[in-house]
Amino acid sequence: MRRIVASFFVSIDGVVEAPETWQSPYFDDEMGGIVGQAMATSDGFLLGRRTYEQWAAFWPTAESPIAPMMNQMPKYVVSTSLRQAAWQNSTVLGGDVIREVGELKERPGRDLSVSGSATLVRTLLQKGLLDELRLLIHPVLVGRGGRLFETDAGHVSLQLADSQRLASGVINATYRPAR
Repeated sequence: MRRIVASFFVSIDGVVEAPETWQSPYFDDEMGGIVGQAMATSDGFLLGRRTYEQWAAFWPTAESPIAPMMNQMPKYVVSTSLRQAAWQNSTVLGGDVIREVGELKERPGRDLSVSGSATLVRTLLQKGLLDELRLLIHPVLVGRGGRLFETDAGHVSLQLADSQRLASGVINATYRPAR
């Protein structure tokens, strides 16, 4: 059975939106290794519609060493409004999303990685489908922007599985649902 693993860059005040505007001073080889290791354990992405649209606009023409991997990796888009996904190797999950995601977990393979897509992650946590939440907590207060957990997130107990302080001051924390 596959695991669903979500990863976020997050500020101390919980902001996950637009990390490219605040997290780059902290991104170094140590953090790059953590991100690369997480990607190496995955063989597919699970994305919300907005994250999918942002990535689909960027990665097909990106000049990055990881662009070929991003384009070739299977992508599963959770959306009730998107009907087709034009980016290569993309599939829209738009029916009974909880059932469809559960079926994806039952398939053989490595982790399904969720990056961004905070609304999707909240839903997966509430429905007991998220196996691991990895947070790179940056020592910065952003003030505004979308947060990982909004006030209506509901009660979900998590347990700290691992943590590490990076040289940059970022905390690498891994949580799992307390079951």
